[in-house]
Amino acid sequence: MRQPIEHLYAQSSKVRVKIILIDNLRGTAPVNEPTDLYSLHRGDVLDAYGEWPQPDCLIVDGPYGVGGFFGDPRTPESLADWYRPHVEAWTKSAKLSSTLWFWGTEIGWATVHPALAEFGWEYVQAIHWDKGVGHIAGNVNGKTIRRFPVVNEIVVFYTRRLEFPTPDGVVPARKWLLDEWLRSGLPRRRANEACGVKDAATRKYLDQGWLWYPPPAEQMQKLVDFANEHGNPNGRPYYSLNGLIPVTGTEWESLRYRWNHAHGITNVWQHPALRNRERLKNKDGTRHAPRVYNPAPGVASAHLNQKPLEFMRRILNACTVEGDVVWEPFGGLCSASVAAIEMGRMPYAAEIDETFAAMADERLLEEAQEKSTPSRLFAD
Repeated sequence: MRQPIEHLYAQSSKVRVKIILIDNLRGTAPVNEPTDLYSLHRGDVLDAYGEWPQPDCLIVDGPYGVGGFFGDPRTPESLADWYRPHVEAWTKSAKLSSTLWFWGTEIGWATVHPALAEFGWEYVQAIHWDKGVGHIAGNVNGKTIRRFPVVNEIVVFYTRRLEFPTPDGVVPARKWLLDEWLRSGLPRRRANEACGVKDAATRKYLDQGWLWYPPPAEQMQKLVDFANEHGNPNGRPYYSLNGLIPVTGTEWESLRYRWNHAHGITNVWQHPALRNRERLKNKDGTRHAPRVYNPAPGVASAHLNQKPLEFMRRILNACTVEGDVVWEPFGGLCSASVAAIEMGRMPYAAEIDETFAAMADERLLEEAQEKSTPSRLFAD
């Protein structure tokens, strides 16, 4: 007999999460309530972090250090101190497999990078958004700016640094792999025997230099099993994360960030600045950024830094799967969260400016209503 679909609720004053175990037969699943598909905190995100579930992906589009909005630092020099409590909160909640994507200017990101590194975030690459010469309309007074015109922003990709605690302190994964093998009393060459390879285990998996490569789940399982079967019995368990049982290949694989590769996509993303129907317009002429941005009602763009949905989809396609949790701590118009709803991820966003929060909520609800219709559910 078929079991009824179960609903599990986790509630707090700031976040309501509804996890639905959907029946896998088409036509028997209930239609979600639109507001079950996202969570938007209208206020300071520092008050929300503790209520959000662990993120699989964080898309961070906060202050650039140009005084763009009320409360933002006006120069890059103070950005690191401004971001520090946020970085600490991200690190506290993130998984070892979480990814972080940091939007900003070159100097803004470079200023914040040391804080990210301090808390264990490892730089992977910088991706450049090339808006094209149309972004400056070919009209630049070179004598005034005395530099090349700026037509780009960057988003910098980070992962958690893979490290493990040991009696001698926290060590990188590559050192831990070798130390555990040596602790078993087995000679290095027998790692090749364990993995059924000629020399790949000693040349890659136990290497301490540039050739090091994390063993795939199957090979890690072989190393673990071999060390615990043939190693010194007095030192067991070997390759244990908790000191009680050895890690499994599946558990090992889950510690690494997900990557869904798409050929042909490089670290330069070309897209004109948004000017089409995707770009939200200012409705009331509210001035959100003194000295910097004074939008005209119904004509000017509502937000300085609205990002293309195409880029948010690209990020989420690369490092998440359906059901993953996405954090957007500085939502603005919540483009990342809109893309997350569309792609079946669960977004948690925050926006402190009430005007932007209202616009974002309207945008998120519209996407969630479309996503929760039966035709959209079954099409996906």
